[in-house]
Amino acid sequence: MKKINEYKFEIEKTYEMNVPGIVYANEKLLKDIGEEPLKQVSNVACLPGIVNYSIAMPDIHWGYGFPIGGVAAFDTDNGIISPGGVGYDINCGVRMIKTDLFYNEIKDKIDELAVTLYNNVPSGVGSSGKIILNKKELKNVIKKGAKWAIENNYGTTKDIEKIEDKGQLECTPETNDISERAYERGLDQLGTLGAGNHFLEIQKIDKIFNKEIADKLSLKEDLIVIMFHTGSRGFGYQICDDYISLFRKAIQKYKINLKDQQLACAPFSSEEGQRYFNAMKAAANYAWANRQVITDGIRRSFEKIFKKGYHHLGMEVIYDVSHNIARVEEIEINGEKKYLCVHRKGATRSLPPGHYLLNNEYKEIGQPVLVPGDMGRHSFILVGKKESKETFYSCAHGAGRLLSRHQALKQGKNINLIEEMEKQGVIVKVRSKKLLAEEAPFAYKDAEDITDIVEKAGLANKVARLKPVAVVKG
Repeated sequence: MKKINEYKFEIEKTYEMNVPGIVYANEKLLKDIGEEPLKQVSNVACLPGIVNYSIAMPDIHWGYGFPIGGVAAFDTDNGIISPGGVGYDINCGVRMIKTDLFYNEIKDKIDELAVTLYNNVPSGVGSSGKIILNKKELKNVIKKGAKWAIENNYGTTKDIEKIEDKGQLECTPETNDISERAYERGLDQLGTLGAGNHFLEIQKIDKIFNKEIADKLSLKEDLIVIMFHTGSRGFGYQICDDYISLFRKAIQKYKINLKDQQLACAPFSSEEGQRYFNAMKAAANYAWANRQVITDGIRRSFEKIFKKGYHHLGMEVIYDVSHNIARVEEIEINGEKKYLCVHRKGATRSLPPGHYLLNNEYKEIGQPVLVPGDMGRHSFILVGKKESKETFYSCAHGAGRLLSRHQALKQGKNINLIEEMEKQGVIVKVRSKKLLAEEAPFAYKDAEDITDIVEKAGLANKVARLKPVAVVKG
């Protein structure tokens, strides 16, 4: 490991690696990261067609094959695509909704709001939503993404402008790229949070770092926002599982040598690679439709409590970011524009001002980057900047695990987390106390540390800090 500066380290290229590894961290975080995730960064660097670097964000921790908090870009001609580089929860992501309400206006209604949200947005392992689809309609969902939800009155076209890729990647559901089991699992989970690290939080802005950009986003201190985190549920999980099995055969067919069998992959341009890419995009669209339906549930909850339409409460989407996804993006490499398949697993885009993928509203300031915290501590809103080009315009996605779920359960054995959270001014509504213990704040790094490194490394600029006042979990 070679230290480049206070916030950037290089895993030097060995004869097996095609590129070096780059780790964004400081000395303290490096100790917390440990050896296994860094070994995964090196393993990814050995994959065919990888470009420039195998990258680790400061929130990196061990994942399936690729580390969570990993970024890697592959040449579309001679590179690969890997389900492990996307993750099981395809297009797991975060959406933020602002309101015109201030903390003093809702503080006496927070418990009532949390209960209403808990009832209107189903959560928990295998949870079912109020929407039950048939296979034909599910195919419409995975073809249209967030647009399907808008067409079915779960929001407005204005919402779509605040979603990456406008909430829809081009895919063809008419093929046999998606298994019957995946379709079965997707029929009843639209509009649900799920479990694990998925959450819905009511937050208040407690600090503004950049007033000029905050004003353009209509953010003020003590303003109430809602942040939630979920993805493609069982539908995306099944697609990932199906293709990991298929790609274990593909690596033999295409004679791909792997440092770790969990890196199972196929050439991007191969039949298998394109089938997975199509199915992955279908799952990404499902996730965007899911978050749009949840947005409607959140708005209805606030309407019920405040007896006003959500438009009158100023409930607008600030942005929706994806964490687990592979996309083909045009990126300049050594002065030449190339199309690369960029894998972001536990990492989000951080597009700078003027980037061709930004909508007109954010062209001047850059893309909003949403970095959630850990239920008890702060979350952050940042914006992308041009220096993030080195990371293929990518940034950290959250606090990042510090303890495994087993370790968290052991450490929290005699702690009443609901009471502890209430002492900190956070109301918690949770289906499973075991899950709450697994996701306890002490199981995570501090998002403040993560965003400090991100900013000092030049990947994004902090705009605002947010404190949770209510949390809904599975």
